[in-house]
Parts: sequence; C-alpha cells; structure tokens
Amino acid sequence: QVQLVESGGGLVQAGGSLRLSCAASGSIYRINGMGWYRQAPGKQRELVATITSVGGTRYADSVKGRFTISRDDAKNMVYLQMNSLEPEDTAVYYCNANLVPRPNLTSRSYWGQGTQVTVSS
Repeated sequence: QVQLVESGGGLVQAGGSLRLSCAASGSIYRINGMGWYRQAPGKQRELVATITSVGGTRYADSVKGRFTISRDDAKNMVYLQMNSLEPEDTAVYYCNANLVPRPNLTSRSYWGQGTQVTVSS
C-alpha cells in the first residue's frame, strides 16, 4: 500500500511564501515523476509543477518564476516552494507520484489527499 501525505498548507497574505511537502510511504520500489496539482473552487484540477526522476522540471505559466519544485529521493519526498503568492493561487494542492510499488508491477499514479492554501489580499 502506498500513501502520499501533504503538509505545509495554510493561510498567508499576498506576497508571502509557503513551502509544501509531500512524503511517499509504503511499498515503493521506484518513483518516477512527481508533481503538484491544484484545484480551486469551481475549477478543474490543474498542473502546477512536475519533476522527473532525473530532475527535469515543468511549470504552469502562471507560477513560473515564483514556484520551485524539488525532490529528495532518499526520503521519498517532493517539495513546492511558493513565493510571491497571489490570491489566485488559493486552492487545494495535491501531490502526485508515478511510481512502481514492486519490481514485477507496472508504474501507476498515486495522489495525496490535498492541503489547503489560502492567500488573502
């Protein structure tokens, strides 16, 4: 069984910063890509940032230059440093990992339960 647990969300004023963390635990053989997605009220879930197993990154245009994704493979963790936050960043942020749980299995996508980020103006 694999679990992804996010932490670090909260309430912050516009212009402030937050750092989200996501810990993957359980039966994990290999983690491929990891990423962060978000869903605002009344909107579809959208990609925020992803990072490959070799450190390649991709960002949504709306967060480029403000957010930084990183990972620590020794700890099975992925992070999202969010700076210069704007009210439009308010959403539930979800961690995602594409991983192989056991050597004889194929990779699949796992999701955390989400952490709320609220940016006040």
